[in-house]
Amino acid sequence: MPMIFNAGLSKKIGTANYGSLGASCNVTVELDQHLLRDDLADFHSHVRKVQVACAQAVNDELARQQEPSANPEPVPASQQQHRAPSSPSNSNGNGSAHRNGSHRASQKQIDYVNQLAQQIRGLGIRRLETLADKMFAKPMAELTSLDASGLIDTLKSIKTGDIALNAALDGVTT
Repeated sequence: MPMIFNAGLSKKIGTANYGSLGASCNVTVELDQHLLRDDLADFHSHVRKVQVACAQAVNDELARQQEPSANPEPVPASQQQHRAPSSPSNSNGNGSAHRNGSHRASQKQIDYVNQLAQQIRGLGIRRLETLADKMFAKPMAELTSLDASGLIDTLKSIKTGDIALNAALDGVTT
């Protein structure tokens, strides 16, 4: 008899003028009951794969919502708030004055991606570029902060064996 497993994730990020964007994902899957009784490691592997897929879906949706085309009604120039360019004094403490992930990935994120990639057997610079292209349809140099976060999550799952490297490179992460 199958058992039902449900995983969910919600994430909310702040935007300009005290706004916010949110996304959530809930996934329900049927798993064989024997996994809990006979193969706990395989059960945990399935759970982690569902959670990674959910996290990626939420990150992708938040990124989509932040694209200029996601807000089709531009604010007239007369109603826009004009701000001085960001300076270190108005940053949020992580080296960036942005909070919504639409800015380029930080050097710390890129360094961490490269560090994780070096720890994964069979993943070199070219294959890392291929993975970024498969996941986000853009090269590493164009990743946003949100993209880099998703890539880091995927690399961690590859490193722990929750996702096979070849499956990720083929675009299959669940």
